[in-house]
Amino acid sequence: MSMPTGANTSVILRLELQKENASFGTIATAISESGGDIVAIDVVRTEKMTTVRDLTINVYDSKHTELIVSLIGKLPGVRVIHVSDQTFLLHLGGKIEMSTKYPIKNRDDLSRVYTPGVARVCTAIAEKPSLAHTLTIKRNTVAVVSDGSAVLGLGNIGPEAAMPVMEGKAMLFKQLGGVDAFPICLDTQDTEEIIRIVKAMAPTFGGINLEDISAPRCFEIEERLVQELDIPVFHDDQHGTAVVLLSGLLNAVKLVGKRLEHCKVVVCGLGAAGTACTKMLMAAGVANVVGVDRQGAIIRGGSYDNPAWQWFAEHTNPNKETGLLSDVIQDADIFIGVSGPGVLKPDDVKRMAKDPIVFAMANPTPEILPEEAEPYVRVMATGRSDYPNQINNVLCFPGMFRGVLDCRASRVTEGMKLAAARAIASVVSADELNEHYIIPSVFNQAVVERVREAVIEAAYEAGVARRARESARGTDRDQQREPSAALSH
Repeated sequence: MSMPTGANTSVILRLELQKENASFGTIATAISESGGDIVAIDVVRTEKMTTVRDLTINVYDSKHTELIVSLIGKLPGVRVIHVSDQTFLLHLGGKIEMSTKYPIKNRDDLSRVYTPGVARVCTAIAEKPSLAHTLTIKRNTVAVVSDGSAVLGLGNIGPEAAMPVMEGKAMLFKQLGGVDAFPICLDTQDTEEIIRIVKAMAPTFGGINLEDISAPRCFEIEERLVQELDIPVFHDDQHGTAVVLLSGLLNAVKLVGKRLEHCKVVVCGLGAAGTACTKMLMAAGVANVVGVDRQGAIIRGGSYDNPAWQWFAEHTNPNKETGLLSDVIQDADIFIGVSGPGVLKPDDVKRMAKDPIVFAMANPTPEILPEEAEPYVRVMATGRSDYPNQINNVLCFPGMFRGVLDCRASRVTEGMKLAAARAIASVVSADELNEHYIIPSVFNQAVVERVREAVIEAAYEAGVARRARESARGTDRDQQREPSAALSH
């Protein structure tokens, strides 16, 4: 059996072999015949009766790994002790660490960073609390807060299991935006307790990024924290998704020659992301939005127990359309999916208006696969990285927080989010714009700076920026100034 085409990862199998009856040749043959490729063999230890070896094997995917492990485990004298892959190895001990900005080399250094010199800085902040933004990590640090109740496509997996996601978010904050972010996973899903905890720890941070908190609790948690804190609070699952969605749509409608405000938009999935996306679309001028959930369209003027549905009933579906998704999709210009796999059918896309735009963002399986939609759709986007036009929040949050921290904004306004969306869209030039490139890559280095500049400008226009404009236009380079200069900000 040959190696499966496209093998793209490796695993390490730690095996214990009984010297009397285990044959390494038999192991190698089993791996080869199952399509695996042994690339390294390391002896971990040898004892009188046994030997322990690590085998590094190129494999195709997790199912391929399971097949190999199963075959080896059935061989006489062989015990599989442990299986590690590159992803698990990367997570050993966590993915982030804290480091100091200045080395402590002698007593003089110690006296400046700690006692007695630090007392002068503490006193200065006590007399003028706003100096915490200048003289502590508050200036450039964000808390990534989750309760583990709505993690990726995994659901309510709890705070410990949510940590790898939050650590990854912190890595992206740092690498893309230069923002120091710290993951905080709370062992409570009580709304009031989460609000109390975040408020209590807010003095340490310059901003709060709420992450993977289930609806509808996430709405109240964010709303209360926005009202009760004087630092930006941003629920990325809602607003990051909405910002990036709008940026893609701005370019998509430009490509097909339509005006966004004249489009009929069907939004499928009315949780946190669906509600935020709809509000963002309406802020951008869209008048005809129809929200659809499992039970069908939310009817204008209807009465619903679900607060999100009630909001839709009061603000959307101006033509009072009724029925299921397959009914209201008729003549829609744009489909926005933040629901589940397979809910949009090819026949539904056929019934949309000319040059339909489909953003199927359910992960890991979208509402309709691009292969199914391709014959009928003009512009297609998903949340996946293995298809063109990925709607990825990474395009928003590093630049958004870089901007709010640099201008010391007290909150994130609707205008700042709109500005961020337009900034992301502007990275794709007119010459580059096509059906398979309506949104920039997450690795495009221009994105963060464009978003940062746009957010800062919008913050000053809204009157929520609290730092001198000339200082905000710079970067954290002024942290390197002499203390007398830093105190002036």
